[in-house]
Amino acid sequence: MPQERSVFLEREGHTPKDKVLDFLIVAQDFDYSLKEIAKYSKVSYPCIKQLKKGLVKDKWITLTRKVGKAQMYKLNIKNPVVLKFIDYYWAVIESVVETDLKIKGKEDIKDDFKSAQSIGMAVSAKNA
Repeated sequence: MPQERSVFLEREGHTPKDKVLDFLIVAQDFDYSLKEIAKYSKVSYPCIKQLKKGLVKDKWITLTRKVGKAQMYKLNIKNPVVLKFIDYYWAVIESVVETDLKIKGKEDIKDDFKSAQSIGMAVSAKNA
């Protein structure tokens, strides 16, 4: 079974920090324990524990709650640096997709969105 590959990681590198941020950006609606972050980002648990120190100190992630012994963390979208990184993340993905797949320009996508709306099709909000 082929592994899913992140366009962002393919372009920017597979560093542990980038892997964690890649996961947390895509799954930012929920909070996760360090064990879950390690599992889903495919970074070792000891590495996650080390990364957590810097991510918490620099306010990239925030403690949301405790469940038993587990501490739950979430991407800190109140931090302006994190918001800029999220914009950068999606810009990298958009650039790669447009280049590699030769996607139409944004104006064409907006026209497609308008016509899809008129016939009731679901369209990704990211492309609107």
